[in-house]
Amino acid sequence: MSDPCVRSTLEEEGSLLRLTLQRPKANILDRTMVEALREEIGQARRWAPVRSVLIHGEGKHFSFGASVEEHRPEEVNEMLPEFHALFRELAECGKVLLAAVRGQCLGGGLELAAFCQRVFAAPGAQLGQPEIRLGVFAPVASLILPLRIGQARSDDLLLSGRVVSAEEALRMGLVDAVVEDPIEAARAYHREHLMPRSAAALRYATLAARTGLRRALRDLDEVERLYLSDLMATHDAPEGIASFLEKRAPQWTHN
Repeated sequence: MSDPCVRSTLEEEGSLLRLTLQRPKANILDRTMVEALREEIGQARRWAPVRSVLIHGEGKHFSFGASVEEHRPEEVNEMLPEFHALFRELAECGKVLLAAVRGQCLGGGLELAAFCQRVFAAPGAQLGQPEIRLGVFAPVASLILPLRIGQARSDDLLLSGRVVSAEEALRMGLVDAVVEDPIEAARAYHREHLMPRSAAALRYATLAARTGLRRALRDLDEVERLYLSDLMATHDAPEGIASFLEKRAPQWTHN
């Protein structure tokens, strides 16, 4: 609860836990940030009155995504399983997850936002899975985006790496509303639709409603293996990460 990279606040008479990613401007989801989020979600799971968890970023942006540095071959084998553990815990926490998105919401940041049941975005927000541009792919998004927006739209984002506006994301079903103040919109949704409900009923209703998602996450081990054992054995994946860090064009060999 005291880690400085994630600020937690109980609001709405203790029924809403607000988690703020506070490493602006990028709010990078590095291993320290992920560990802090996992700790907070574990706490929330034990707080029976909490109906929902609201996640947003400090400053102008939600998150630029996971740490590119931690995707280097010497670090990724430890980083990726820890990152994926966060989503397994989110799926089992029994709380309604709300995301308030401003500015850039990319890569692992979009995986985190899209994992939430309701996503409120500000006008001008930009959302995307640009991992393919670095010669890699997004494991969690590969499983959850088809459930949220359908296979064809999911493939579009995952295989092109293009970034879409909040308005296009709304048309795709990637976000649920485009509003000037997404944090307040999330709070209003909580007050109207969640706060009056039994927290116990919501806990089990959430687990039931996410049966398909939880089932999909059982395949995460296989997708993780595909990433760590197969993709990272190619020339192009480490080259894409290195070229980004070195601020140069990648030299693909297509192998």
